[in-house]
Amino acid sequence: MKVERNNKFLQVLLTRTLTRHPLGEGAHGIVLKAQNTQSGGYVALKKVTLKKVNEEGIPLSVIREIKALQCIEHENIVYLIDVFPQGLSFVMVFEFMPSNLWEYVDSYKLSGAETKCLSLMLLEGLKYLHENHIMHRDLKPANLLISENRVLKIGDFGLCRLFFPDERVSYSHQVATRWYRSPELLYGARYYTESVDLWAAGCIIAEMLKGLPIFPGENDIDQLYKVISSLGTPDETIWPGRTELPDYNKISFVAMEAIPLDQLVPSDVPLATAFVSKFLLYDASKRISAEDALDDIFFQTEPLACECEHLPPLPPPKQMHFDNFDSHFQEGHHSFDTSSRPPSTVDSVTSY
Repeated sequence: MKVERNNKFLQVLLTRTLTRHPLGEGAHGIVLKAQNTQSGGYVALKKVTLKKVNEEGIPLSVIREIKALQCIEHENIVYLIDVFPQGLSFVMVFEFMPSNLWEYVDSYKLSGAETKCLSLMLLEGLKYLHENHIMHRDLKPANLLISENRVLKIGDFGLCRLFFPDERVSYSHQVATRWYRSPELLYGARYYTESVDLWAAGCIIAEMLKGLPIFPGENDIDQLYKVISSLGTPDETIWPGRTELPDYNKISFVAMEAIPLDQLVPSDVPLATAFVSKFLLYDASKRISAEDALDDIFFQTEPLACECEHLPPLPPPKQMHFDNFDSHFQEGHHSFDTSSRPPSTVDSVTSY
């Protein structure tokens, strides 16, 4: 059931059980479970504490996340219900998502039909983002949330950016979680495209097939080594322009041959290896788009994708414990009246 934005009251449930089991913790705050007092349904509250407000203002990652989520609405993208201040902090109210893809892969050996179902939802959400000129820049299993009805939704837009295909814009290369970072980012690229998301999507799909991350680097250099030792040393015909990347001449490896991809991503699912290979290309311009991937023969071949309701049950949530959790919210029941606040509207994601 759709939860409407600007609910009048949200009552935070800060019981002893909840304070022992917050949902997560990020760079700028914590996430916890709360209850909507009108419907009785649950939501997730992401409380962002503003530090050094006078000097730095609201963190750019937070502004980007809010603006992006206020602009977009799609079944496979997490829904932002509301945003409101609380003292020197503010709270983002999301639909409650009890699990994520990392927990799924950690808990189950996914079948071909299940992997296809989850991959389709990832690609549908990614297609929508790219059609609206938004790069996510931090796709990873932990940021792919799973609803009670087992619908996958892309979350955590703290690193998202607008992109314009006809404009050459410099971006930060310090984006994406290392294991899902594309080769151009590992070499310090400042000019890149939404293809960084497609590399990450390929890594995620491969991880669902294999049950483990395919490039689990311990640091940035080891990450690059794992990619090159698996896919082989690229030359100018395979990856034009690689020598012009900022950090290309700072890191060198001996020439290495590619490992057959069916050894890197062993799978008995027909065409799975060929499908993954269309994402994991050095040349970003040749990576398959989300739109084309959705039409790939991989999804038209048995086993076909199952329906969401046939995915495995949600795994038990991982328990998290934070020191001084009660200092973030006073213990007890609190109501926040957001009815008097005007809805926020934006035209674009902040460009930095």
